Amino acid sequence: MGVDAIGVVAVPGSPRFLPVKQRPELFAAAQRYQPGCVGVLVVADPADQDFPDLQAGKGHQVVQLHGRESPHRCGELRRILGAEVVLWKALRIRSQEDLPLWEAYADVVDALLLDAWVPNQLGGTGRSIPLEWLEAFAPALPWWVAGGISPETAETLLKKVEPFGLDASSGVEDRPGVKNLERVRNLVHALKIAGSRRIAKPAEG
Repeated sequence: MGVDAIGVVAVPGSPRFLPVKQRPELFAAAQRYQPGCVGVLVVADPADQDFPDLQAGKGHQVVQLHGRESPHRCGELRRILGAEVVLWKALRIRSQEDLPLWEAYADVVDALLLDAWVPNQLGGTGRSIPLEWLEAFAPALPWWVAGGISPETAETLLKKVEPFGLDASSGVEDRPGVKNLERVRNLVHALKIAGSRRIAKPAEG
């Protein structure tokens, strides 16, 4: 359908969890159908014994840290995984005052993902960050936004903010872990329309 990245959830207890042995096959299938589609392995607070599953050669190119990983812990992972694995850090935003947290991670991760804070849930909640909080957000790293991304919300979001990308999960599902492919197709179409309108917008100045 033209997506740029596919995330595979490696968080036990998540309804979207995929066991270790099945992950390389899924990533390989995505590459066969669309070379260049980035494989993203989503983890939360990985323990030392999990490191072998995060390393390069398992099908993914990106490890997305979606837990409470400190900048120090991200730095450890950066050294262990090396340059072959790209690191993204998810920040769960509770208020606008949380946005400057990205600065502490600037030297230890390659990109950010902003998600809404929900008690006792790490992601996939459908809860959105208020867009007015993000209108002036301009970190020195590429950033993605998650939370409530759907075919119905994408165009409005992109009129107000300019993230590097969007991360959709529950907004394109029939139920947790079961994607509705028609909704995925509609989201991709909405993004293409929004992108073409942005390119066609006359320069100001």
